[in-house]
Amino acid sequence: MLAPDPSSPPVPATADLPPGRLDEQLRLAGAGQVLVAGDLTELAGIAERAAEPLLVCAPDLLAHPAVLRHLATNPLPGSVALVLADPPGPGQAAVAEERGQLTGAGPEVDPGTAPLTFGGALRVPPADLPALAAAAHAAHAAEGRRAGLFGPDRLVAELTRGDTTIFTQRVRLLVAHRPTDRAEASAALAEIAAVDSDAAELRLAVKERDDFFTTYFVSTWSPRVTRLAARLGLTPTGVTAISVLMAIAAAVLFGVGGRPALVTGAVLLYLGFVLDCVDGQLARYTRQFSPWGGWLDTMADRAKEYLVYAGLAVGVDRADLGNGWTLAIAAMVLQTARHMTDTWYGALHDEAARRPAAPGGTAGPGGSAGGGVGDRLGRVSSQALARPGSLVYWLKRTIVFPIGERWALIAITVALFNPLVSLVSVLVWGGLAAAYTLLLRTLRARSMRVAVLPGVDTALHRDDGPLARWIGAATRRLPGRPGPLPFALLATAAAGTLLLAALAGVAGLRGWVVATVLVMLLAALPSAVGHTGALDWLVPAALRAAEYLFVIAIDVAAGVPGPVTFALLFVLALRHYDLTARLEKRERAPLLAAAGLGWDGRVLLLAVPVVAGWAAAGTAALAGYLFVILAVGAIAGWATPGPAEERNR
Repeated sequence: MLAPDPSSPPVPATADLPPGRLDEQLRLAGAGQVLVAGDLTELAGIAERAAEPLLVCAPDLLAHPAVLRHLATNPLPGSVALVLADPPGPGQAAVAEERGQLTGAGPEVDPGTAPLTFGGALRVPPADLPALAAAAHAAHAAEGRRAGLFGPDRLVAELTRGDTTIFTQRVRLLVAHRPTDRAEASAALAEIAAVDSDAAELRLAVKERDDFFTTYFVSTWSPRVTRLAARLGLTPTGVTAISVLMAIAAAVLFGVGGRPALVTGAVLLYLGFVLDCVDGQLARYTRQFSPWGGWLDTMADRAKEYLVYAGLAVGVDRADLGNGWTLAIAAMVLQTARHMTDTWYGALHDEAARRPAAPGGTAGPGGSAGGGVGDRLGRVSSQALARPGSLVYWLKRTIVFPIGERWALIAITVALFNPLVSLVSVLVWGGLAAAYTLLLRTLRARSMRVAVLPGVDTALHRDDGPLARWIGAATRRLPGRPGPLPFALLATAAAGTLLLAALAGVAGLRGWVVATVLVMLLAALPSAVGHTGALDWLVPAALRAAEYLFVIAIDVAAGVPGPVTFALLFVLALRHYDLTARLEKRERAPLLAAAGLGWDGRVLLLAVPVVAGWAAAGTAALAGYLFVILAVGAIAGWATPGPAEERNR
């Protein structure tokens, strides 16, 4: 459903346009029926009755049809506004943008510091329609105070004053303008006619900003593969499946060993990564988006990487170069913990972009207020990222060890050297990247002084089980208790101590296991209180690290084979990636989330077979059980239609 709102006075440029041109563009966008709202009050009525997405357009917008099609099919899970680099004209709202979100619109925004303009088009999903209706009523009532803005611009100004998250879509390679006279309108129409639509859309399928290796060694030629895949009728999911098969083949070759196999595996790994980029490009090129496809892509990426680690571990063992499984387990645990902090810091940063900071904090993630270390780091980071292509920009993008660089490092080291060098290289660079990002993000988060966990199902994303939830509820009102982060870090320290004791061969480890479980369960005490501290976004990652270290420790103590330990940690990692993928895409919780027992239940369940003397069987059984729960929950959950639950707001 589309509702152009022509409540603003028509500009002279529209007088000579072919009749119905805007309607034609909207139909080409593929978003449904065109409804015309004569004023903001009528638009509010449409929003109150609507049950499908609404596209609100200003009558002075001249845009290539693909611009509106992209806006109508944008996969972001919220409202999306078109923004232009043109300076605002009469009646048009200047807008401020931070991390791809609108943070302000209207007279309050200084065009000198935010030279962006609302593009005159806003896509609103069903979940935001009540907010749209309320904003339309408010904008109509505020007409006297905001007489300088036309209808849709007043509407966006009101929306940004509330709690609605509005993502932004910029115009790249295509054309969109809001002309203010006939000459500008004629120029805009000429620009639109000159666009090579297919070439532009193919290039638009490539991410605007990516990592160094992907930018220069993949995206320079992957669009040709994308076009070929589209002509062959392949779907993004099909390309993802081929990418997974290539990664599995590479892992097998790494395990086989021998120079020909290692080199061939490295080539397959690179080509598999190219296809991993192509599946997203194909989705953007063909506009085939779905929550299922996005979730599958995230899960496949992590599964491929960790299966490659397993292949390298087998190769190390077969070549008698050392204990490959220990290195593979360490690499997987490190990378998973890093990804957990990435997810929650990203959510925290988005929250800081949307909301005012607490007293004494910065006004946003860029550090626009205050003079602390975190503020200065924010300004330096923003300045570096504002210079794409510069040496500082690429250093900042590369030092964090993104996926492209990880694939490249593995492929190069395994082809030139051996699997042992690959795993050690991943651990060394990954460890340095983890230390760098954790230190800087901690300093910046302290300056932001915003909280993100209270806006979600905290127990779900902590992965608390029934016991932890009961302990938290029973002790919720205990006075003088520290916040959740110290308890989570205490659990991590206890599991780490148990691991050191197991590695040292300390006697009486069964008693150590029992004591460690009791200490770890203390992390359940604050599970029911608000996680509002400046650093509480680290709690989920700390609990993940504690559980993974505990699994490793008891398996070392009990002599569980490395592949069995790896299998359990692999399934646990996929479970936690499932949670974060759903968080990022604002999808409902896994169908069988409670059947996963929670970190507390799994710790207790693992301690029993260790004390009883059959740890290997217990570890394997738990891995198998959790895999079945994950698979059944994913298949049944995604096959069951239902509205997405916006869990991160």
